[in-house]
Amino acid sequence: MYDLIILGTGPAGLSAAVYAARYKMNFLVIGAISGGTITQAHQVENYPGIEGVTGIELGKRMEDHAKKLGSEIVADSIKKIEKKEGHFILHGSKEYEAKRILLAMGADRTKLNIKGEDEFLGKGVSYCATCDGPFFKDKTVCVVGGGNAAVTSALYMAELCKKVYLIYRGEELKAEPAWVEKLKAQKNIESVYSANITEIQGENRVEKVVLDTGRIIGLDGVFIEIGSTPNKALIADLNLHTDNRGYVTVDSELKTGSKGIWAAGDITQNGFKLRQVITAAAEGAIAIYSIYLDTKKQN
Repeated sequence: MYDLIILGTGPAGLSAAVYAARYKMNFLVIGAISGGTITQAHQVENYPGIEGVTGIELGKRMEDHAKKLGSEIVADSIKKIEKKEGHFILHGSKEYEAKRILLAMGADRTKLNIKGEDEFLGKGVSYCATCDGPFFKDKTVCVVGGGNAAVTSALYMAELCKKVYLIYRGEELKAEPAWVEKLKAQKNIESVYSANITEIQGENRVEKVVLDTGRIIGLDGVFIEIGSTPNKALIADLNLHTDNRGYVTVDSELKTGSKGIWAAGDITQNGFKLRQVITAAAEGAIAIYSIYLDTKKQN
């Protein structure tokens, strides 16, 4: 029986682990992806004190830091959380028990939900440029989205590919101006605004995309970067309050309103708005301080 289980091994969960270790708490960290989804970022240039680092390297540094302080980190995927007699049972490859839980598992990639998307997954359709980008060297691809993730993915793919299309439904990109400036300076990137992909076509692999403007673009790969949605299944298990998008609502101490449950990072109603490493890490630290005070009250 742990005093606390931190669910998630991204910036929020690993920041929480660092603070929990320093408070000498009895805790466990569980996560399916070592370093979290930040490891899928090609380049991180806005984390204070670290000038330009790959997502993989930043995630590894965070995990190594937490482990060095004594954090116990388990690679597992939790499918169900059950509240029973004042504590929690987390069901993964085995059962884990804790008096408190911190939900820091971020959010899942949002799909386009169009014809061909599922059919060509792994055959030209991807949700991770840094994972699959090298397979498209000297080819033509498109990146879908208009935020930081989409623009940085397009810049990364431009280093590998002969041509990159950035397809965005809006009239103006939402990414940070610094990223947009770099994008516009890249000669092999063509931005396509006010357009949506309605279908992905091909025989055995992706060959082209159809836009709602009537345009058809021939290409070899489609990288989808249109945001994320929270893990609704686990949230439903716990009957937590959410906003109209499904993100967990928390107070200033990151309490969910349900006894024994805190949430931090991209899964919260505040965290999803910016979806940055620095804000997720900050919420992880704040949540642990609140949890630490709660453990002191109980003892």
